[in-house]
Amino acid sequence: MTLHTTQRTSEGSAARTSDRPASSRKFIFGGVALLLVLGGFYYWSHSGNDVGVRRAATVPVTVAAVRQMDMPVVKDALGTVVANTTVSVTARVQGQLTQAFFKEGQMVKTGDLIFQIDPRPYQAALTQATGQLQKDEAALANAEADAKRYGALYGQNAISTQQRDNSEATAKSDAALVTGDRGMVEAARLNLEFTQIRAPVDGKTGPILLQPGNLVSVNGLTQPLVTISQIQPVKISFNLPQSDLPRIQSRFAKGTLTAQVNLHNQGGKTINASVNFVSNAVNTAGTIELRATFPNLDNALVPGQLVDVTAALDDIPGAIVVPRIAVINGPDGNYVYRVNDKASVEMVPVTVQFDDGTNMAVNGDLKGGEQVITDGGLRVVPGSKVSFRKLAAAPAKGARPARGARGARSGGKAL
Repeated sequence: MTLHTTQRTSEGSAARTSDRPASSRKFIFGGVALLLVLGGFYYWSHSGNDVGVRRAATVPVTVAAVRQMDMPVVKDALGTVVANTTVSVTARVQGQLTQAFFKEGQMVKTGDLIFQIDPRPYQAALTQATGQLQKDEAALANAEADAKRYGALYGQNAISTQQRDNSEATAKSDAALVTGDRGMVEAARLNLEFTQIRAPVDGKTGPILLQPGNLVSVNGLTQPLVTISQIQPVKISFNLPQSDLPRIQSRFAKGTLTAQVNLHNQGGKTINASVNFVSNAVNTAGTIELRATFPNLDNALVPGQLVDVTAALDDIPGAIVVPRIAVINGPDGNYVYRVNDKASVEMVPVTVQFDDGTNMAVNGDLKGGEQVITDGGLRVVPGSKVSFRKLAAAPAKGARPARGARGARSGGKAL
């Protein structure tokens, strides 16, 4: 009994002893596998970040070439076409309007007959005034003859002094009557002439405001018969900010202030007109009115029409011009990002001389032909390496290349 128990105990101890090396090996193999997994993950994650860093080190950007050119200082404004002269034609005598001698919208010349008022009452008044004049002229002739005779008799002491004086007074009275009658005749003749209403200016007629057959009245507020607008030439009125007054006055004094007008209804055709009026006061909006005169021989412009006006106020010779989108406004002022020959970014502070909405003339350490970033500037810092998506030339809005200036590339391709 004792022998069997001892034997079973020995066999169990041997079994446990044989299991221990197998468990240790499993633990070791598991630890090694875990280390390999962790090491692989660490390597994968860190090698991926290194690739991302390497990829982020080169930023794709769009650049444009800096240009050196003579840049005109221009200002855009909305203009209104104004008639050179607008006249409301009214009657100067009353009566029945009998006829109109033009069609609405017709061009007329100064002195053209456009309306007729019934002349018969005024013809009768002229005849009456003429008859009265003739009567008083006859009385004057008789009075002057009497005064002459009484003067001779007075010299012979045949009549009294009073008789002579009476004859002379009668002659003078009749002379005054004749003078008044002549004035009445002239007034009647003018009234008769006023029954024919003529165009006071060259221009285009509007609608007839009082049709023939109506009675024209001149008492109180007289109603216009028609309005005539002189549209050859016309004036183009526009306003510019008062901050431009020094340039405006300087250019106006030289006689070189011009305005370019865009006619959208004629396929974008533009016309140039000389500015010949600058207002004598700044309005409440802080702008000043200018007017340019245009011959308008083809009647392309109509009073009240709205047009786009561009006024050339100055020229900046040899200006450094960059696209407007290349200029960044930072806390310390404006700057641009320049890309050097090593595809590295440099920050260049600039001051803006003029902004036409597309390009900017700037002062700064820039030269014609250098490249500035126009897109992607928010993703770079000084010293960043960049790659080019494309090379776009800065458009020149009305600019002229300066003499001797280094020419900028007009375009390019992705590098």
